[in-house]
Amino acid sequence: MDLDVIGDAVASPTRSERIVPPSGNPIPTAHPAPDEETRSPLPDAERGAIQSIDRASAVLALLDQNTRALTPAMVAERLGLNRSTAHRYLQSLQGAGFLDAGYGLGPLFDQLAALISGRQQILGMAPAIMRELSDATESTCVLSLLGRTGAVVTLVEEAHRGTIILTVRVGTNLEVRAAQSRVLLAFQSDPEIVSRAHSGLGLKESAHEAAELSRVRKDRLAWGDLGRVGLSSVAAPVFGAHDTQAALALIGTSAMLPPRESGSPKVRLLRDSADRLSTLLAP
Repeated sequence: MDLDVIGDAVASPTRSERIVPPSGNPIPTAHPAPDEETRSPLPDAERGAIQSIDRASAVLALLDQNTRALTPAMVAERLGLNRSTAHRYLQSLQGAGFLDAGYGLGPLFDQLAALISGRQQILGMAPAIMRELSDATESTCVLSLLGRTGAVVTLVEEAHRGTIILTVRVGTNLEVRAAQSRVLLAFQSDPEIVSRAHSGLGLKESAHEAAELSRVRKDRLAWGDLGRVGLSSVAAPVFGAHDTQAALALIGTSAMLPPRESGSPKVRLLRDSADRLSTLLAP
């Protein structure tokens, strides 16, 4: 069977073939691991920091259903430390928010638990809405969450009809110019997150992305700009109690999803689906 290659993607006239848009990330080259003798030893400061993290993790691991709070004596006995060292670790963990004043679970754990709960909630509610959207638009629907450098594909609902299907692998890290990344970065309350994601861009590119994010905040809609000829993607924000929870997107060919046509029926359905999901997540 003859196949037409589009960049890294493969197009086929048959129903069984799928096009996987490239993530834009370079494929790592495998190198043989060096022998132990040729490995560079870690600097003392770095080795000490890793040891401190390991020990702090061991201290926190002592908390369980039967141990709701720690004491210096308990930590010292169970981990083989002297009491003054155990006390210093407990104070440091309290100062960082991992423990409270009584050396029980601290506010940082409450924050992380709320984040995990919110993500579990959206992952439970999204599939049904995504299936409806995919069926109604005959396009692949994608839900992405924010990773360290941009959107990370979390859920995918492929179209059930059509001669060509576009898809993307769950776990793909998307470029900052992807529609989903733009949505997630546009509504971030922490500017450091945006700065980190854009750190690899030049001055001109960074200014262009800043303008794009401003447009996304105004329109509540983002289009991808990855330079993939014949491919198109558009995303809308899914809001939670305090911030953007996810980006809901449609991907398709330019013929199926004409770029920048924000008033098209498919885009209106995307907006409606994102709003429905936001309403379900509202406290």
